[in-house]
Amino acid sequence: MISTEQALTRLKEGNSRFINNQTNQQASQYSTDRQGLVEGQAPFAIILGCADSRVPPELIFDQGLGDLFVIRVAGNVADTAVIGSIEYAAEHLGTPLLVVLGHESCGAVKASIGEINQPSGALSPDLTAVVEMISEGIRPLIQNPSTNDEKSLEDSAIKQNVRHGISQLKEKSTLLNSYSESGKIKIVGAKYMLQSGKVEFLD
Repeated sequence: MISTEQALTRLKEGNSRFINNQTNQQASQYSTDRQGLVEGQAPFAIILGCADSRVPPELIFDQGLGDLFVIRVAGNVADTAVIGSIEYAAEHLGTPLLVVLGHESCGAVKASIGEINQPSGALSPDLTAVVEMISEGIRPLIQNPSTNDEKSLEDSAIKQNVRHGISQLKEKSTLLNSYSESGKIKIVGAKYMLQSGKVEFLD
């Protein structure tokens, strides 16, 4: 398995190819790739991303079959099933990199901002659960905004949701926290820009 830094570099290089329309993946390769993956998998990165149809990790990072272990859920939130899935990849597949991937114009974050500002009481119980997980991390930012510009505030909320997600993963998962502290896995946040296709990795 490659190192954490090599894995991160591989993602960045793949995103650069995607932006510049120089992707490596060809449909003609898939048959060969499938055969090579029948006996097992060794993904080099775990991606916890949003379910938004505009943000498919394999495409935006220009990766093929077996390269990424992807979990997608609205607002890239981490419930028990999500955390368990990530732990499986970290522990049993030895995947060295975890990226929590938010994106520009995230509907789940927008909905959470709206519910913080003016609760509607109209959301289904399950959607309310998603909104509440996001709101937990962004509420202080929304209730005490540093700007009146809605776009800038939304951008800050999307990044804060990613950072909160990382802290929740470490807080709720003893395994991930231990692996992170020991350097066995690197956990980073990122935001995908819809128009440019660029993935911005967060500090």
